[in-house]
Order: sequence, then structure tokens, then C-alpha cells
Amino acid sequence: MKVGRFVTSLALALAVAGSTLAQQAPPPPKEYNQEFLVAGSWFHGVHGLAFNKDDQLFAGSVIGQTLYRVQVDTGEVDRVIDPPTGMADDIAFADDGTMAWTSFLLGKIYIRRPNGKIIEVASGMGGPNSLAFGKDGRLFVSEVFLGDALYEIDLKNADKPDFKPFPRAELRRVAEKMGGLNGFEIHKDDGFLYGPLWFKGQVVKVNLETGAIEVIAEGFKIPAAANIDPQNRDNVYVVDTGTGGIWSVSLSSRTKKLVASMKPGLDNLAFDSRGRLFVTSMTDNGIYLVDKQTGAHKTIVEGRLAIPADLAVTSEGGKETVHVADVFSYRTVDGRSGAVADVLRVHGETHAYPLGLSIGPRHALLTSWFSNTVEKVDRKTGKLVATLGDFAAPVDALEAADGTLYVAELASANLVKVSPDGKTRTTVVKELRGPVAMTQGPGNLIYVTEIAAGAVTEIDIATGERRVVADGLAGPEGIDLGPDGRLYVAEVGQKRVVAIDRATGAKTVIASNLDIGLPLYPGGPPALVPTGVAVGPSGAVYVSSDIRNALYKLTPPAP
Repeated sequence: MKVGRFVTSLALALAVAGSTLAQQAPPPPKEYNQEFLVAGSWFHGVHGLAFNKDDQLFAGSVIGQTLYRVQVDTGEVDRVIDPPTGMADDIAFADDGTMAWTSFLLGKIYIRRPNGKIIEVASGMGGPNSLAFGKDGRLFVSEVFLGDALYEIDLKNADKPDFKPFPRAELRRVAEKMGGLNGFEIHKDDGFLYGPLWFKGQVVKVNLETGAIEVIAEGFKIPAAANIDPQNRDNVYVVDTGTGGIWSVSLSSRTKKLVASMKPGLDNLAFDSRGRLFVTSMTDNGIYLVDKQTGAHKTIVEGRLAIPADLAVTSEGGKETVHVADVFSYRTVDGRSGAVADVLRVHGETHAYPLGLSIGPRHALLTSWFSNTVEKVDRKTGKLVATLGDFAAPVDALEAADGTLYVAELASANLVKVSPDGKTRTTVVKELRGPVAMTQGPGNLIYVTEIAAGAVTEIDIATGERRVVADGLAGPEGIDLGPDGRLYVAEVGQKRVVAIDRATGAKTVIASNLDIGLPLYPGGPPALVPTGVAVGPSGAVYVSSDIRNALYKLTPPAP
């Protein structure tokens, strides 16, 4: 009995003490305040464009892996086919209402019948880019960038239960080594194909039976697409992505005329049944109605950012500027107002697609696993001064004080030291576990997120020694070192940002429920578009939202 009373008394005492300690324990830290510094938009780079027989406009996005329907009078957008099947670089409609599209990164061609049935009709292609139906329902597809040829796909058995997609080797090859046959159309009257050669600056006429090619216009910088004017079938309209120019070319006289001038980055065009001309801009995430007589254009839908990826921040006079690798451009954002400005536009000033970004002593470095390049942009002038190639899927790069670069390669799993001129390369560290992003630490230390390991690793670039700072992270991507000495990491698998103590590895959640983490595609990199994180001297944390095409600003809560 005495023992029982003692145990009971002890339990009560411990309960009271525990209650007191719980009352005295500090509450968990508050999360940062969230706001959108830059609002989001539809698409993730908009490419293919086509009207169906009912004058409904459809648009495709490669990185977004989605097919959309756009109301041209209101700008309203809705999703028609979701990832990954919806990946579309180009779209075409047959007379019977069948829709076809090219799944560029998957190497596949899909069709959707009027009853809604989706059929994969070809696979194993090298960058299927553009396609069009002939008046007899024959389907033709070109390869660009990852291949260079024109093929015909036979659809007559596509609806049979035992149909299997054609591998590339079984397709009829019409022509090859053309020079990058991009967005094309087949003339309803003469049956010839008319389209641009991206790498030759020409518009050509192609015989679909023999593959014979005839140049009808040239002198373009980067012609991306060509369509026949339904109101005057002697005219083919051409968009030049390198200049932003829209041209008309007479098929009979072979003369060309500049119709409109827009910004570089145009990608495709389409006419509705009334002969109205619409164009897409991958750089501005936009669709525009262009007046063929005056050259004026009206915005149907547009985004301030296209696909924001990695970030960096600079500060001058207390004003913070966020630098954004926007996949189709390099942009800056005012940290207070959210105003967006172009630095470089893809195919205008550069031909690479920036995904990784860092600011060094002299240069901004733009890294692209897709282009296999690291670009050096002069910080003072904003001009591209060097493009270094022959990397193994580089994901991020840092610049040392002497101009030496350190490049993380996804394909080789190496951290590579590169001389300022790019000619000498040595491996500093091997067997990185899915590197995504890096940030400079004190002295010789750098920090890298390793998505395959769920870790942040510290590397001494002088000795090659490494130390795991924190693990157990779900999809770590963007990283930056804050003014408080902590590492700020986008934990994409948890849709949040955590601050990590470099000494102990302790994690503090500063923001959760973020719209980050675009869907991956089969066979693609583990971080298709890296979620960027950058911390300003003010303590504000900037985070890219690849899902919304937006930019978050996270500010510490009031004490």
C-alpha cells in the first residue's frame, strides 16, 4: 500500500512537472509570411498551336506536358490532356476531327479520335517536332534538334485492337539531313509541304513522294514555323524566332514582306477559319492575335515569367534584385515591386535554355542540362561573353574569385573544375548522388543538394573532402546560404522550404504548402525544372514556383 501510494504520488509529480515544462517550452517557430512577388500564368512555354474545324484553339507545352484549349475572345484556358501524354510541341487536325501531336521529349506521336480515344501511333523518334495532315489524311512528322528527318505515319490500322505504335525504323522516311524542318503545313491545293529549315534560315517546298526540296525564300535568322493563309493560298506566313519578325512569302513570285515585328522567342502560328493570324511566344508564355494589315498585335494570354527555375539575388543600395533562369530567357525581378526585366532571350541573344543560375564575382552563370552548356554573362553589361559546351548534363555552376568554374554534372555525377577559358577540366569529386543545385559557402566550401540521396552535402573544393550536412530530405533542389549562416533548401517532395543549421543539421520549416515540383516525364532528369531558392541580405527568401510560373517572396515573421 505504501509502495502504491509512492508510485501514484511520483506519477502525479511527474505529470505536474511535465505540464510545467510544457508550458515553459518555447512554441515552434512561426513560418515566414508568403506572398507572390510575381503572379503566375498558364502554360510552361507555349509551342504548338492549331484550330479545329469548330474554330476552337488548342495549344501545347513541352515542359508543361499538357494540351490546352484557349478561348480567343476571353483568354480563358482549360486543360484538355494532362501530363505526360499531353506533352505537345506541335498540333494538327485532320478533316475528320482527329487531333495529332508530337511528344518531343518522349519521342512519341499521339492521335486523339473525335470520340476521345487516344492512340500512341509512333515511338522511339529523335525529337519529333512538327506534324501536319495532308488533304488525304496522311500524317507527316519531322524530327528537329534530336534528329533531322521527315517521316510518314500510316494510320489506316490505328483503330484496330492489336495496333502497336510504329518504331522509327518502320516509318517511311521522306527526307533526311534537311536542316531542321520545323513547324510546317501541307498545301490543300498542290499537296506540297511548306515549312522552315531552322538551321539554314530558309523556307522550302517539299515533295512528299520523292523528298525533293526546293527553296522558296531565305535570309531569315531562325524561321520556326510556316502556315498557308486560308484567305490567300498564294501566301505562306513565317515566324522568325530569332528576330520576332512575322513575314509573308508569295509562293508564285517568291517575294517576302515583313508583316509584323515582335520580340524574339516566337514559336508557332495558326489561322482560324476567318483568316485571323495567331502566334505563340515560348519566351513570354503568350498567344497573340496579329493584324496582317497593320502589324499590330493583341494579347490573348501572357505570362510575366515562362518557367522560373534557379534563382540568385544581388543587392545594391538596399535594393534586392532577383535573377531568374526562366528556361527561355534570363530575367531579373525587382525584389520590392516585382517588376520583371529581360536580360537575355533564348534565340534572340542566346541559343541555350537556362535552368541553373548563379552570380559570381564577374559573371552570371547560366547552366542547362538540355543544351549541355554553361554560359557566362557579364554582370556589368548583361552581354553573353562565352558559351562553354561538352559537359555531361550540367545542372549548376559556381565562379571563384580567380574566374575558375565549378560545374556539377548530372550524367557523370562529377563536380568538375574548369579553367576560366574553359579549356582545362579536372574532376574534384566523383559519385555525386543526383546533384541539382549548389551554393558558395565560406572559404573553400560549397554546398550541393543531392536529390537521389535526399541530402545536402558540404564539399571542400581544395581537398575534395565531403560531409553530409543533412539527410532525410524529400527531393532537395534549390539551395542558398542565408545571412544568418543557415542553408535554405527547397524540399520539393514536401512542398516546403527548410532552414538547416550547417553544424548540427537541424531543420526548421520556414514555409510549407508551396506550389513547387513540376511532374517529371519518363526517362527525364530527377529535377526537370529545379525549384530555385535565393536569400537576400534583408533575410527575405525568394522561391520559384515552377507549377504556377510565379515567384514567391517569403519574409520572416514579426518577433
